Amino acid sequence: MLAVGVTALLAPALATSTATAAAAATPSAAKGALDRFVQQKPQWKRCQAKSPAEFECAKIKVPLDYRAPGGKRIDIAISRIKSTAPGKRHGVLLSNPGGPGASGLYMPLSMQDQLPKSAQQKYDLIGFDPRGVGQSSPVSCGLGSKEQTWLRPYKKETFAKDVAWARDLAQKCKKKAGDRLPHITTRNTARDMDLIRAVLGEKKISYVGYSYGTYLGTVYTQLFPGRTDRFVLDSAVDPARAWRGMIQWWAEGAEPAFDRWTEWAAERSGKYGLGDTPKKVDRTLWDLVAQADEKPIKLEGRSVSGDDVRSGMRQGVFTPKEATEGVVELKKAAAGKPVSGKKLAPFARSEGTTGATAAAAEEPADNGSASFWSVVCGDNSAAWSRDPESYRRDAIKDKGRYPLFGDFASNIKPCAFWGKSAEPATKVNHRADALIVQNEWDPQTPLPSGQALHADLKGSKMLTVLGGEGHAVYPNGNACTDGTVNTYLLTGTLPAKDVTCKAKADSHAAERKNQKRDLLPGSPLPQRAPDRF
Repeated sequence: MLAVGVTALLAPALATSTATAAAAATPSAAKGALDRFVQQKPQWKRCQAKSPAEFECAKIKVPLDYRAPGGKRIDIAISRIKSTAPGKRHGVLLSNPGGPGASGLYMPLSMQDQLPKSAQQKYDLIGFDPRGVGQSSPVSCGLGSKEQTWLRPYKKETFAKDVAWARDLAQKCKKKAGDRLPHITTRNTARDMDLIRAVLGEKKISYVGYSYGTYLGTVYTQLFPGRTDRFVLDSAVDPARAWRGMIQWWAEGAEPAFDRWTEWAAERSGKYGLGDTPKKVDRTLWDLVAQADEKPIKLEGRSVSGDDVRSGMRQGVFTPKEATEGVVELKKAAAGKPVSGKKLAPFARSEGTTGATAAAAEEPADNGSASFWSVVCGDNSAAWSRDPESYRRDAIKDKGRYPLFGDFASNIKPCAFWGKSAEPATKVNHRADALIVQNEWDPQTPLPSGQALHADLKGSKMLTVLGGEGHAVYPNGNACTDGTVNTYLLTGTLPAKDVTCKAKADSHAAERKNQKRDLLPGSPLPQRAPDRF
């Protein structure tokens, strides 16, 4: 990881290409330090035997520690789909699906599905697994499945166990991967992105990032302000709240979405029967919570507690219709009646397991969790109190302020026992002509989060979808939304002023093309992994 002074020393070594990537200009004190990395020639080959022929993969080497580029190296897995019209090619378009801890290697296939043909002519679509993730030298803490369940509601009688879990997880990570974890950070992933740029021989990169990917993209714009071309930041993280504050914002964002749900369901009481006023709908939900607290609801072979109901509703209120149908089915289950498993999805999944997506055989089973905590704890250790009692106080307070999810979000996490960050959190003080895209009703990265990034990132413009539901916007089939993003990607011209689009009356995130519910916190896009070809 780079110290503050070394950032200025080495960044140009990664960031400047002239006629070729190998001709990167560097300050004399650092000249040649990264030449062996920049001069790599990726060995492209078909990613999988059953993948499309145009989808190619390779691996490059990067320094584990950019302060010591002559030291240990790690792999970064990259992928590409080349421009369909080389004569119209503008450059490369990198992408990230979210996380932290989500694989981005198959993003070019998702982008190929989503981008108009004109944009596919403009760009080589470039994917990559962030360092420590997937096929990029995956990190592991040796965690079992139960240890990976991390969104734990505060209870007086279990708090000591939660503290012990957090401490043990941090100690396991330090013991098994302590030499690597300090270097699995967003800032170093951004440096890897710039090394990818240099290896590909590009002067600048364009980028589409979702959720956590907006923070990664923002960090890149700050470390390499002269190398940023067209950046789309969809469902934005407020950089001032990385990362404890962003997890807490899940609770804050859920409350207005919950109120919106009660109104929606009350207006449709004749169909769903949850109550004909928002107050009655609210009571229906909390009665279910109380019932499940007293006697867990049997659901598809598992017991659903009141805390499970609250956690499930945090996911359900991404869209009022999904929340309503889920509660209807939950009421049936509580009464011992047959239910629809599909409609009960928010209550049937384990939200707090970071490694929820199936890992490839060569990847550690806990890779999602290990890489998640590396970033969440290591990016900004100053955001995490070292006093367990402070988490108790915050959890009690926030359960009162945000009843649905406040204690989940504010309860103790392994970051309370993590090592100190090797460099400070990124300050957003460089201009970047980026397009920030935001749904009005996104509980995961709420509208104020996107507005905060917009205020910080001078030169940016913001596209807000009024009435837009769910996490992640582009593409959503809305001519206003998709047209604005596509025009920027195709021309590089931002709107003259911020844009407001109205959501389509029949649209919500769960119905987007190729969309599925995020299995990894903060990761809204599906991955077209090999089993989906």
